[in-house]
Amino acid sequence: MASPPNPFVRARYLLSAHNPRQLPADGGFEVAFAGRSNAGKSSALNAICQQNALARVSKTPGRTQQLVFFDFAPTGANPPGDKYLVDLPGYGYAKVPQDLQAHWQAFIESYFATRQALRGLVVVMDIRHPLKDYDRQMLGYAVRRDLPAHVLLTKADKLSRGAAANTLQAVRMELSRAFGDTVSVQTFSGESKQGVDEARAVLGRWLEL
Repeated sequence: MASPPNPFVRARYLLSAHNPRQLPADGGFEVAFAGRSNAGKSSALNAICQQNALARVSKTPGRTQQLVFFDFAPTGANPPGDKYLVDLPGYGYAKVPQDLQAHWQAFIESYFATRQALRGLVVVMDIRHPLKDYDRQMLGYAVRRDLPAHVLLTKADKLSRGAAANTLQAVRMELSRAFGDTVSVQTFSGESKQGVDEARAVLGRWLEL
């Protein structure tokens, strides 16, 4: 049986926003991606969208320094569409200047508090280093807005199957204790494509694709 078409393959770069005035109109549906620097966020976005360079993959932590919007409208469509993936700045990187960190935090807090188009949050965590303070903070933003959140435990190919399963179970229990049933979790690997279909299914439900 043939696999259903992947709507995310149509994803394309739309714009980058450094302040609220640069955000697209607050309508439609969007899902935000957050994660600590070098957790594999860009690789996850690229794998989900079957594109090698949609999101920039860098060995330099903290390269994503704006809210980057990707849409799914057909090429040449005008207006561009009303469904987006939003790549949030990689957080938790000490070498980012403090004033820039403060700007990001204020901008992201405002985005989560007021953005009506937001339908869910994906938090990307390296499976070898899950649930750091910043991860919990981002999940808290979603939970306070009664938004669903989904955790991708990336780089699962770096662990044995048993070790990955044990970490998944431990993280699932911790998320349940901290946030109830509002946060789901899965293992993921952009390298081996493990969990890509599962992640697409979650996003598709939220975006009504």
